[in-house]
Amino acid sequence: MASKFTNKEIAHQAGLSLATVDRVLHGRDHVRALTRERVQAAAAELERQHAVSQLRGTKVTIDIVMQAPERFSTAVRAAFEAELPLIRLGTFRARFHLAEVMDEREIVALLRAIARRGTQGIVLKVPATPGIAACLADLAARKIPVVTYVTDVAAPLRLAYVGMPNERAGATAAFLLSRMAPRPPSRVLVTLSSREFEGEDARRIGFARYLEQNAPHLTMATVSEGFGVNRPTGALVGQALEAYPDIACVYSIGGGNRAILDAFAAVDRSIDVFAAHDLDRTNTELLESGQISFVIHHSFRQDARQVSLHFSKYYRLIEPHIQIEDTEISIACPINLA
Repeated sequence: MASKFTNKEIAHQAGLSLATVDRVLHGRDHVRALTRERVQAAAAELERQHAVSQLRGTKVTIDIVMQAPERFSTAVRAAFEAELPLIRLGTFRARFHLAEVMDEREIVALLRAIARRGTQGIVLKVPATPGIAACLADLAARKIPVVTYVTDVAAPLRLAYVGMPNERAGATAAFLLSRMAPRPPSRVLVTLSSREFEGEDARRIGFARYLEQNAPHLTMATVSEGFGVNRPTGALVGQALEAYPDIACVYSIGGGNRAILDAFAAVDRSIDVFAAHDLDRTNTELLESGQISFVIHHSFRQDARQVSLHFSKYYRLIEPHIQIEDTEISIACPINLA
């Protein structure tokens, strides 16, 4: 049994005597099978540790492309900048490309520019449009791994998805809201930033399915295409309030929550239950002040760790069999915010 490690190193790793290791490595008799297995396992572990140490200096540069309100992208950027330097599998560096609104043409042009310049991976939060799907197919052909974040695309176009399970998150919001809302029939205003964000629509579907099956006294009105930006979101909500006098609750999937509150105040309407997503600075303030009821959220720093693990597995910095945990859904309310 040949090994590039000294007998002393293997003996120390296996917890055996030097003489015992010498007998195993030279194939001598009178050695138990269990002892041989311990020596083989020790040599294999030393080999793995050596391979990892050789890779620790590996540099992985990723590009993070996000279409999201500034309050959300700022929180995500802070989490990645805090977490990536702590990764010891390699040196991870991130370049950020953040915008509140981008059309399909701008996103495709940006992705192609990143590919031309060179990248070892892309983290992507953008709408799932045909043009973007075609661009992602080109990136896949060029062996550029893509991890989708919070909102997904078709599975063959990306390496992995990171973020909470969206349909389950929507059902969780419906479960809580339906128990907090008064029993008389009323309507829930559901706000999306855009229906082209697959993750947001999955939340809406989970929410609607739960209400239909478990709380039929609550119906829905949906508005979208405000992109989480206050002015267009507020205008859309104002139109919905005019059209539906029975709106009493809000499930804000896409953000713009200050504008939503202002739109209700402008027509002197109250909100029985206000459910929102993500603990960015705005939602934290609104939760502390009691203007929203609860927030469905997840750890952005956990997301950053998961992203690094997916790219580490892709570049063989970790063993391929290592499982990456699912994102946990958390609930924040005024009493547990601290």
